[in-house]
Amino acid sequence: MKTTITIMTLLLWAACTLVVPAGAQDAREDAIWARTALAPIVLDGVLDEPGWAVADSQIIEYGIDSGMPGSGWKTEAGWQPIDPTHATIKFLVHGNQLYMAAIVQDESIGGSIEFNRFDGLLMGMKDHSVEGYPKPQSEYMYTWWHDELTDPQPEGTMPGFIGSWAELPHGSPRTPEQIAAWDAVTVVDGTTNNDDVPDNGYTIEMRFDLDVMGYDVTQVDGDIVEWNISVYDCDWYWPISVTSFSANRVWWQGPWGNTSWYSEVRIHARPDVTTASGPAPQIAAELVVPSINEAPVIDGTLDEGAWSSPNIYSFDIRWGDDALRESYDGIGAYRSGQFQATVNGGEAFVLDPADATVKVFHDGDMLYMGFEARDQVVQYHPSLDRWDGFIVTMEDRANLGSDNTLLVKRLSFQVDADGSALPQDDLLSLVTTNDAEVAVSLMAGTTVDTLGQQSDTGYTAEMAIDLKALGYPAGLGDGAIFFGVVHLDGDSFIPTSDSYGTRTWWYREFPGTCCPVWGYLQPGASAVGGPIVGLSEYGRLLGSSSPSSRPYIRFAMPDQNLVALQVYDVRGRLIERHSFGSMDEGENRVPLFAVKRPAAGIYLYRLQLLDPVTGIERAVMTGKSVLVR
Repeated sequence: MKTTITIMTLLLWAACTLVVPAGAQDAREDAIWARTALAPIVLDGVLDEPGWAVADSQIIEYGIDSGMPGSGWKTEAGWQPIDPTHATIKFLVHGNQLYMAAIVQDESIGGSIEFNRFDGLLMGMKDHSVEGYPKPQSEYMYTWWHDELTDPQPEGTMPGFIGSWAELPHGSPRTPEQIAAWDAVTVVDGTTNNDDVPDNGYTIEMRFDLDVMGYDVTQVDGDIVEWNISVYDCDWYWPISVTSFSANRVWWQGPWGNTSWYSEVRIHARPDVTTASGPAPQIAAELVVPSINEAPVIDGTLDEGAWSSPNIYSFDIRWGDDALRESYDGIGAYRSGQFQATVNGGEAFVLDPADATVKVFHDGDMLYMGFEARDQVVQYHPSLDRWDGFIVTMEDRANLGSDNTLLVKRLSFQVDADGSALPQDDLLSLVTTNDAEVAVSLMAGTTVDTLGQQSDTGYTAEMAIDLKALGYPAGLGDGAIFFGVVHLDGDSFIPTSDSYGTRTWWYREFPGTCCPVWGYLQPGASAVGGPIVGLSEYGRLLGSSSPSSRPYIRFAMPDQNLVALQVYDVRGRLIERHSFGSMDEGENRVPLFAVKRPAAGIYLYRLQLLDPVTGIERAVMTGKSVLVR
């Protein structure tokens, strides 16, 4: 019996606008709620507890971005997959235990002694029980990689535990304490290590003890678990097929378990967000960059009114100040840190600790950052470890790296020998193309030297960046911004053995490391380039329905536009985002679900019409769709 899907598009403008209003922050792609289950969960690999039916979830698919800023995918060997990864990840908490369900569709399941030739999950969790900052990562690897066996491995072999809560060599029995800290049960629909008959997939039910990792989701304000996952997928290897074999992995925010790259998933849990509490609260940005309608002169002095505005966002960076780091927003308290380099063969006592204030705002497409470094020894030195200056790392929203993750720009500058700003790395390139400016101003009584013979007061700096040069459309698009800041402080003295160099960072240290802040560029009159044209003045929906083919939305425009679509579920979670490029005037249509049709339910969509030259948003058309199977 065939199943058809009918779509009924209801133009409920006011109701939909309240859920996903134009100009409001889009749903974060690095954060998810783990609702509190009202009943215990039996770890048996069967997701029959009522809580799983309403648990928040994330879909991870090969070749599709699982969410900014750190998700990606990579082919490890063989051909492009003919059975690409499709996994649904869900979370619940009960007590101070985190439960995860993974439902993985897979026609070929198994493993081997070779790394990357297996199926399963590689995860990492930051260990908050460890003193110091940033918090280290612990590995949780649960896969069909069995290097303790021999190939070909027996049919029916199940995944094993590797990492922080397992014994060496691999496959050794785990202790009761290790099992209490982490456990899982898997149910396979098929036969592992045998491709004679296609499999259907596997389901994992997993439990993490949060007590031993230093989290407490039972406290009134809950907690945020820092976590990431890679889904490994090896197909047609049992036996190997010369025409179909493939091995790949796709990850949500971070690819590894024993080291922390790119970004991480922020799993939010709170006692009042339960399986019966209705729609979960929106997870807000960790930082809102205010819109201030002023373009300062970039001379390094920070004397314009914008820098003293009560609306500006500012934070301090200070060497050795754990209390300050603990006050940072979001997961900033756990990702920020410090490092002292070896200088002249040793690590001298830090006599004058790094101490700086950073201020951030934007005016339209221009991002402005101000820096005030209070420093008794301002110097120039060619070695990065001994710079006085700053590094700002920021995602390029238009370009991907080799791991199909957003490229990160390294916007660096140091105090030059003459007291001016010396741009370095990607900032130098942007300055050269007139897409950025940077300037330094020495405070009163400050001179630049490498002798430490005179007590200085410090320096200030200004940096301006045209965000369009980092892939943002005119008007800033969804307004999401990701960055970290490093303060470099080199102090030199006589004798030279007293010299040292430090770097202290807020959120992310270097490109490729975890983790940037998830920020939001606050809309403003200058940020959108003018008023949005009302629906009655520009564009109109014509409805949609197609029970015999892929569902679509029909609409009409008076002239050519760039067309983009966001689809949300009723909890406000982003299901799909697509840009369809330039479309001509008149009647048009776009698919409602361009990747695959989700389960039956109610979905909200937001159709954007953008000026094809400037990228300025002209109109937003919203609607509600009911999918009935």
